[in-house]
Amino acid sequence: MNLPLTPREIVSELDRFIVGQNKAKRAVAIALRNRWRRLQLSDELREEVTPKNILMIGPTGVGKTEIARRLAKLAKAPFIKVEASKFTEVGYVGRDVESIIRDLVETAVQMVRAEHAEQVKVKAQEVAEERILDALLPKPRSAMLGAEEKEEDPTRRKLRWQLRTGELNERTIEIELPEAQPAGGIPIGIMGQGGMEDIGRQFQEMMGQMMAAGRGRPGHREKVTVLQALRRLEEVEAQRLVDENAVREQALRRAQEEGIVFIDEIDKVCRGSEGGRSGADVSREGVQRDLLPIVEGSTVSTRYGVVCTDHVLFVASGAFHVAKPSDLIPELQGRFPIRVEMDSLTATDFVRILTEPKNALVTQYAALLGTEGVGLSWDDEAIAELARLAESVNRRVENIGARRLHTLMEQLLEEVAFTAQDRSGETIVFTEAMVRERLGALAGDDNLSRYIL
Repeated sequence: MNLPLTPREIVSELDRFIVGQNKAKRAVAIALRNRWRRLQLSDELREEVTPKNILMIGPTGVGKTEIARRLAKLAKAPFIKVEASKFTEVGYVGRDVESIIRDLVETAVQMVRAEHAEQVKVKAQEVAEERILDALLPKPRSAMLGAEEKEEDPTRRKLRWQLRTGELNERTIEIELPEAQPAGGIPIGIMGQGGMEDIGRQFQEMMGQMMAAGRGRPGHREKVTVLQALRRLEEVEAQRLVDENAVREQALRRAQEEGIVFIDEIDKVCRGSEGGRSGADVSREGVQRDLLPIVEGSTVSTRYGVVCTDHVLFVASGAFHVAKPSDLIPELQGRFPIRVEMDSLTATDFVRILTEPKNALVTQYAALLGTEGVGLSWDDEAIAELARLAESVNRRVENIGARRLHTLMEQLLEEVAFTAQDRSGETIVFTEAMVRERLGALAGDDNLSRYIL
């Protein structure tokens, strides 16, 4: 693991972005810490310790997805979010559940490749810089023939300094720009693994590589600015310097040992509460049966190699308004031993959501309108009134959690956002009276609230 944080430190980090839900935060913090603990065990015992998957139960908009996403970001682990309702049983039209793991590996490859590219960034910049200088001021014939130069030409040294300080960024040059190679490539023998959409993507990439190979990748001369040429050359050189075999090997290991899969809407693949055996119910149970081997541990073939899912952490979530967790097939229930019930958000929680997190809504809207010179500020009473209205509408219409704040804020700021370009230099202070005036009647009318808020 990259950061062996303690559970208390993990919860503290999650508190910066997510309000409340302490039970869920504690559960995921323990799960993440257990991964690091497992790596400290002997090889024999390490293979026997499997992750304890988590099932989050609660209404939409209370932070289920955000907790899993922030956890993965904190651990620098491959993370993928999927919706269970998009998958179907084998034989029906829809995505194959094994594509979850293939997508997870793709994410891991992108992460590792970006890390390796960052490691060779300085070398790539040096090579790109030399290419640009050669285009601006070709080397003398003696240097081209391999003779050593005792000292760099003063003119070239001056150009190098101007290039590094950005003075030449807008200058146009004609330079040979190599074709960007597709990152990675399709290993021989792996082509054809997966569903039709995976095969289609692989076929397109293979055709692109064949066309590029037919051109011999000589590149082409093009007139561009120095800045554009520098960026293109840095990208190509970084691709050339990255060891793709090492990337694949590390990405497979990271996906197997550190991957996190978030399965949303797991309740949508439960049997109907009436207990019928319609075609739809049979298909839903089929999705659960197909998910079961992935969750309990199996091997999946990907374009980069075979991945074992024994130690992938699965976090499932659902509102379970109609179905119940017990409506899942027993085998799948047993693979999610940790159950966490999410708390519904109150007006107090909404006040904290609006003001406390690093990416709080009021901060986001102030920054957006600040780009046009319009200042926004809120007094405490206005924030409290907005939170009260959000709780009220959620209670009377439909509980969509913190997402209700987005609809209220958009309605409240609609006029300001529309006329912001004409109000540069103004500072607008929202008060409780302004919030009531613009939202009170709308929030109080159930019919309007149902369709607008």
